Amino acid sequence: MHRLQNASRAYDWGSSSDIPHFLGASPDGRPFAEIWMGTHELSPSQVEVEGVPRPLGEVAGELPFMMKILAAGRPLSLQVHPNAQLARIGFDDENARGVALDAPHRTYKDPRHKPEMAYALTTFDTLVGFRPTAEILRVLDAIDTPLTGRLAEELRTKPGFDGIVRIVEQLLSAPPAAQEVAEVVAQCHQLVDQHVDVKRAYMTLIEVAEHFPADPGVIITLLLNRVTLQPGEAAFLGAGIIHAHLHGMCIEVMTSSDNVLRAGLTSKHVDPDGLVACLERGMSRLARITPEVVGTETEVFAPDVDEFALAVTQVAASGAAGTPLYGAGRRIVLCTGGRVELVARGGRTALVRGESLYVDDRDGDVRVIGTGEVAVAFTPDQETPGRLIDLV
Repeated sequence: MHRLQNASRAYDWGSSSDIPHFLGASPDGRPFAEIWMGTHELSPSQVEVEGVPRPLGEVAGELPFMMKILAAGRPLSLQVHPNAQLARIGFDDENARGVALDAPHRTYKDPRHKPEMAYALTTFDTLVGFRPTAEILRVLDAIDTPLTGRLAEELRTKPGFDGIVRIVEQLLSAPPAAQEVAEVVAQCHQLVDQHVDVKRAYMTLIEVAEHFPADPGVIITLLLNRVTLQPGEAAFLGAGIIHAHLHGMCIEVMTSSDNVLRAGLTSKHVDPDGLVACLERGMSRLARITPEVVGTETEVFAPDVDEFALAVTQVAASGAAGTPLYGAGRRIVLCTGGRVELVARGGRTALVRGESLYVDDRDGDVRVIGTGEVAVAFTPDQETPGRLIDLV
């Protein structure tokens, strides 16, 4: 077993308190957004080998998955992740043009696709996937402004996915004036004051507009589903699905990729054309993941992908023999609560909340004892149970 030292990232949308509290540290005012666990070349975890820090990849090889702790203090960018074909084409193109891997305007950081799963640690709100056409028209028709009137007429002329994507493209290529966005925001305030809100669309727009008052992404939020995950719930976002996380803390498990195409609600590099190109490939899957219970201690969250799944195990001190650690092969183990010990062939290692380990088959049968909870990221096999319930 190898204890992990993981890189943290401070972005302007991060929370100044959630991750420090999770780690048992004192906030220092910085907006901590993410902690990365894995072998991705931009921020590989470190392990100690014979007293010397080494990248995890030297021990584990390249892992196909990555685990993150994500804490959003305010809305993230409006974004989409590429599928495998687009990722390879984009990565090769930027390399050929000599765009440095760490350049601020670089879009493709690696040649891999990026489906991902979010497992909520707190109440977690996100915008993800397009609403059905009829629902979008209900949302727009109640807002009495010239801009929303034009958008509704456009959608009636060309309903369905292609029509929605065309509206997104128009909003990004010819952004509405700040005054037009302000008129929509004012109308949404009036509707909410009158206790009118279609599927939380108007309150969501108000929340986002507080941070990005003139951004066209504010209007695009009206087209997206708002999904709330309670602690212990999970959702799967296929590559190519538009989303923007709003608030809360979660564990993300994904392919080992950092490819993000942004089109608004951000101070980072935006690529509206790239985002629209991903959307034009078709509608990707958005689903709530129903866990499969293994034994009495473990829930397994397994989306329909080859690279990753997540198991969450709760143990109690009364179980002196401990609980088998779920999965096989290469795994990242994160303690999400309490205090536990992992007992393996080579000894035992204690973990408290926020600490993590790498284990693999060389450790033999690993058991978890103590009182607490661990989340395990691993590569599934054909026997791994999993159920998805489509949200749209």
